[in-house]
Amino acid sequence: MLAYGRFIFQDEIFEGNFEIRGGLIIYDGLKFNINEVKFLPPVKPEKIIGVGLNYRDHAEELMMEVPPEPILFMKSPSSIIGDKDTIILPDVGRVDYEGELAVVISRKCKNVSREEAAEYIAGYTCFNDVTARDLQKKWQWCIVKSFDTFSPIGPYIVKTNPSNLRIRTYLNGRIVQESTTANLIFDVFDLVSFTSSIMTLKKDDVIATGTPAGVGRLHPGDVVTVEIENIGKLTNYVR
Repeated sequence: MLAYGRFIFQDEIFEGNFEIRGGLIIYDGLKFNINEVKFLPPVKPEKIIGVGLNYRDHAEELMMEVPPEPILFMKSPSSIIGDKDTIILPDVGRVDYEGELAVVISRKCKNVSREEAAEYIAGYTCFNDVTARDLQKKWQWCIVKSFDTFSPIGPYIVKTNPSNLRIRTYLNGRIVQESTTANLIFDVFDLVSFTSSIMTLKKDDVIATGTPAGVGRLHPGDVVTVEIENIGKLTNYVR
């Protein structure tokens, strides 16, 4: 599998395209054991755009109507952490996991049509839209989703067909979310087009495409993993 990302090996940072083959990372002729590197967040976006209520099964779970257009919100880029990093729970009551597919933008764009959208997508990665659920009842979404460490992303970026990818979230090894991107109400091309009609998207910006049914609470000591078919696994610890 070909991928793009950033990782540390023996205190040296490597960044760029690499191949993952049989437990090895092959980067510029060098070979690394994938279990001996630390993946960093694969991008440093200017902005993170989230999408609310974008899976049919999640809408059914909440007994809510399908929205007529994407529900967008912003997350602070300072909330980003990488694979194997720790989600720190603030003292604000319930905090939930939300496993998602993330779209990474390849270059600056504005007013992109759905048909043109693929030209501006660098690839896809895993994302966990961690949310302070109790606060969501009274505060704006941007606030409750932007605490430090609330945007795990990674481990790397992959080019793949996003139309029917299996997505699962595991909590302490147990599957708690399972769906497919075929259940997206607005697919990645709709989202790039719609978002770019509102704001200019820039290289490395991230669109988190929404979460399927099964969101739930995180507790100190938990281990949460978002796994997406043809992409990889994003694992984070909780304290």
